[in-house]
Amino acid sequence: MSAPIVTRATRASRNAMVIGAVALIILAAAPWWAGRADMRLMSEIFLYLSLACLWNLMAGYAGLVSVGQQAFVGFGGYMLFALTIWGGLHPLVAIPLGGVLAAILSIPIATLIFRLKGAYFAIGTWVVAEVFRLSFAQVGALGGGSGSSLPVGIVKSLAASRSGREALSYWLALGSAVVIIGAVYLFLRSRRGLALTAIRDSEVAASGLGIDIWRTKLEVYVVTSAFTAVIGGLIFLQKLRISPDAAFSVNDWTAFVIFIVVIGGIGTLEGPIIGTLLFFLLRETLADFGTIYLLVLGAVAIIVMLKAPKGVWGLVRDRFDLELFPLSYRVRQQPNQKGP
Repeated sequence: MSAPIVTRATRASRNAMVIGAVALIILAAAPWWAGRADMRLMSEIFLYLSLACLWNLMAGYAGLVSVGQQAFVGFGGYMLFALTIWGGLHPLVAIPLGGVLAAILSIPIATLIFRLKGAYFAIGTWVVAEVFRLSFAQVGALGGGSGSSLPVGIVKSLAASRSGREALSYWLALGSAVVIIGAVYLFLRSRRGLALTAIRDSEVAASGLGIDIWRTKLEVYVVTSAFTAVIGGLIFLQKLRISPDAAFSVNDWTAFVIFIVVIGGIGTLEGPIIGTLLFFLLRETLADFGTIYLLVLGAVAIIVMLKAPKGVWGLVRDRFDLELFPLSYRVRQQPNQKGP
C-alpha cells in the first residue's frame, strides 16, 4: 500500500527549471558572444514574448479579448519621450513611471469598456486605441503626425558607448520577459490566480463561489495595461523614434501578438513561449517573400485553429501530459516507509 500525496511539481517541471536557469545565464551573457544583429533580434523576441504573456493573461484567463492593447504600447512609448524631453527624467525612471500612469488611466477606461461584452468589448478596445492615436497625433511638441526622435543627449545618458547602450537595451528586454513570466506564474499560483482560473473555466460557477468577477477582471486589466506600457517604453527606447502610426499599430502590437498566443496555446504559460519561437522562425524564414509571408502566417493560424484548437502546446500537453510551469495539482502515490 502507498499513501497518496498532492503536489504541483513534476519531473518535467523540475527539468524545465534547470534548463531555464542555464538558458537564462547563457542569454544574459549574450553581449559577450552574440553579434549586434543577433542581440537586436533576441531583444525583439523577448519584448514580443512579454506582450504575448500579458495578452494571454487577459484573454486566456480573464476572458478579456482585447484588440486594442496597442493603446498602451503607444502610450508607454509616448510617455518615455514626453517625460524625458519635457520632464528631464532619466529614461530608466520615465519607463516605469509611464507604466504607473497607464495603470491610472486604465481604470476609467475599464469602467467604460467593461460595460461591453464579447465582440463589442473587442471593438471598444480598438476604438480606445484609435482615440489614443488621434490624440497623440495632435501633440505638435512630440512631432504631431510625423513623429519625433529621442534627443542625442537622452540617448547618451543610458551609456557612454554605443555597445554599452545596446547591451543595456538587451538586458532590459531580457529582464522584462523574465519578470513578466515570473509575475504571471506567481499570480496564477496565488489565491487570486485560482479565482481567475475559476472565472476562465466558468463565470457562472465562479460567481456562485463568491468570486467578485468584475473586480478580478479589473485588477488583471489594470496590471496588464501597466506592464504593456512599460514594454512599449522599452520598444521605443530601442527604436529611438516614435510616430502615431508606429506606436499604435494594431498589426505590430496586437495582431501578431494574438497570432503568437493562438498558435502557441491560449490559457497556458508555455503557449506564448512556443508561439513566439514559431512566429519568429516563420518571420525570419519568410521575410524575403513579401506579402507571401503574411499569407503563410494566416494559413498557419487557420490550420492550427482547425487541427489543434488548444494550440501547439495544448496538443503536446494533452498527448504527453506535460506541464513545464507547475500550476495544476497532481495526486501521486508514495510508497509507505518500512521500519528497520
